Amino acid sequence: MPRFSTIVPSHGVAGRLSLALDSVLAQSFGDFELIPVCDAPGALGADVAAGYAGRDARVAAPVHSPPAAGAGAARNAGMRAATGTYLLFLDGDDTLAPGALAALDARLAETGDVDVLYFEHERTPWWEGEPVNAAGELLAGAPAYAFSPEQAAWLTGVRLPVWSAAYRRSFLTGRRLAFPAGHWTGLGWSGLVTVAAGRIAVLRRVVVRHLLRRQGSRLHQPGEHQFDLLEQAGRVLVRAAAAGLSEARYAALFAQVLDVVLDTAAHPGRLPAARRRAFFRGARRLYRRHRPAGFRMPGGRSGARLRLLAAGAYTVFGALCAGQRAAGGAAGRLPRGGRLRARLAYRWHLLRPLEEDLVVYCAYWGRGYACNPAALHAKARQLAPWLRGVFLVEPGQEHTVPPDVDHAVIGSPRGRRVLARAKYLVDNANFADAVAKRPGSVHLQTQHGTPLKTMGCDQATYPVVAAATGSFTKLLNRVDRWDYNLSSNRHSTETWERAFPGAYEQLEYGCPRNDVYLTAGPEDVARVRRELGVPEGSTAVLYAPTRRDHHTGFEARWDLEAFCAAAGEDVVVLLRAHYFYDRGDLRGGGRVIDVTAHRSSEEVCLAADALVTDYSSIMFDYAVLDRPIVVLADDWEVYRETRGVYFDLMETPPGPVARTPQELARLFRDGSWAGARSAELRAAFRERLCQFDDGRAAERVVRRVFLGEPPEALPPVIPLAERVPAPAAATSVRS
Repeated sequence: MPRFSTIVPSHGVAGRLSLALDSVLAQSFGDFELIPVCDAPGALGADVAAGYAGRDARVAAPVHSPPAAGAGAARNAGMRAATGTYLLFLDGDDTLAPGALAALDARLAETGDVDVLYFEHERTPWWEGEPVNAAGELLAGAPAYAFSPEQAAWLTGVRLPVWSAAYRRSFLTGRRLAFPAGHWTGLGWSGLVTVAAGRIAVLRRVVVRHLLRRQGSRLHQPGEHQFDLLEQAGRVLVRAAAAGLSEARYAALFAQVLDVVLDTAAHPGRLPAARRRAFFRGARRLYRRHRPAGFRMPGGRSGARLRLLAAGAYTVFGALCAGQRAAGGAAGRLPRGGRLRARLAYRWHLLRPLEEDLVVYCAYWGRGYACNPAALHAKARQLAPWLRGVFLVEPGQEHTVPPDVDHAVIGSPRGRRVLARAKYLVDNANFADAVAKRPGSVHLQTQHGTPLKTMGCDQATYPVVAAATGSFTKLLNRVDRWDYNLSSNRHSTETWERAFPGAYEQLEYGCPRNDVYLTAGPEDVARVRRELGVPEGSTAVLYAPTRRDHHTGFEARWDLEAFCAAAGEDVVVLLRAHYFYDRGDLRGGGRVIDVTAHRSSEEVCLAADALVTDYSSIMFDYAVLDRPIVVLADDWEVYRETRGVYFDLMETPPGPVARTPQELARLFRDGSWAGARSAELRAAFRERLCQFDDGRAAERVVRRVFLGEPPEALPPVIPLAERVPAPAAATSVRS
């Protein structure tokens, strides 16, 4: 019995179904089954799903449910086929966040078996805009432990979508719970589940990313189907009354169900003009029939609407809702970046003085304590200990920050405050659009690698990449905030000037995260190899492929175990997928060690005796170590045409080039991977692209940006011939 069954209906979204399926199959936690639900045999979604089922045993044969039966029937069909302990539901254009299943499993291990585990989700605009974590505020006050619904009566689940919870299958079957027929089945399902649940828990982490469709939700289209909402609401309240809920639980459920009903009544576009008053009257009958004794009206907007509903004041209700929509439009013209309260709080902090000793760091959009920002944070603690460094991380990544490093969660009150008040802001990607560039503040863009593939404005002529990049106007607005931009070599300097045109100052100081390659010693290399499980005396080959924009998931692209067998008995592979993916598609074991989740790519590189990559920028960093690099270029022409590149890697590679996995294995069998030609190619590559990486990049940045020292006072770059990289564990060439 698998731990999780993930049910994915595909009606109307077959073109994006592969994204949903890939997001599940790429999870680091592998104990699951994936159940696609398709319209009918031979339909587009069915063909896509059948292809996945044929390639991966974790994907069940497609279950069929006709579109006319609706979303509820499709989910019921998936439930009947499920065998997992817990069920999750994804729409066909939703995706699971990286690490989602592992986080769910860990939380359930903490709470024990619960009937329902609610979690957070993001709603992502179809084209431009910031994702919104709508569930974060709803779940904020929930107990940290597993609890009875009586202990949090306000948490009814009614405001949470079907795909924002995991459900214990034996609980559902034991209570004979199923999605009701008709439209608005999500309300019916959530209400019936919360009435029946006896033990629930909450996970404060984004698990599902929900794509907002350009045409909007089908439920919000005008039509007679809106009256199904009244029927679903009545069904839930009848069941609640029969279950004998406590006064507090029933009152909370009643108020929230009516609030959902009044959301539709308040939007004239959701109902035909001739039917709006009839819907309002139906809502009033619902209120009068199910209102609990002694019911106290809630405050705010919800209470005002309920009072007008109780009085039958349809005309006044319409006027009130029109006024609220107008006020909401005005609020939407405030700077973006979160809910109204958060935006106003951020604006208030912007009016207060800068904190001259405060430095805010962020890496990879908050993914953790890593890369150049982490290296600069560590060096600033040595050279400028009076500076207060705060590292920003997204929710769920707090564990990546060392215990002695101050941090704040992105979107939290403290996160907004430090962003608004900091003198220095340091990032290797970009801060959110809503972050303001204050007079007197200093923004340092560190980048996160040397570019081979096109970046920034240079992506405009490559449709696949340009579509993912979004607004180039917004991109340039972000560039306009930069005061300094970091470069590792002259190639990068020229590229950044073209890709990110702006008025910033270029700092040709090297890549701070690469300093460790020249400061680490043999004991550091040995320690990391032990931590990663590299056997004594083995040759560790790091395989680190790049992401392909024209693919939707990670692909190992060759049989790593077969490579180890063909390359030599002492060869092991360290697999590190691109950071956009949670991990590779392997379960590990044998002579392949999956190091994708290891916190530091620098440590992984230190542990490796050689690098095999395709077109990843990791080759530029690894070259600082002066260790062998082999390029596996099995789809170079496709990658060059779809992604765009700045130079022909086949003409100036950092080492031997293999076009097939068989050629790659031969290079390791005959020793060519570390032979004289390999060293010759690497030396030319290092001369051109490792110009400033001498182990003192972080020091130069801290002295120039934080301490204000003039360029002529900074440590000069050590010549390439005088640098001494960390030694590899295995340096002999095998034959």
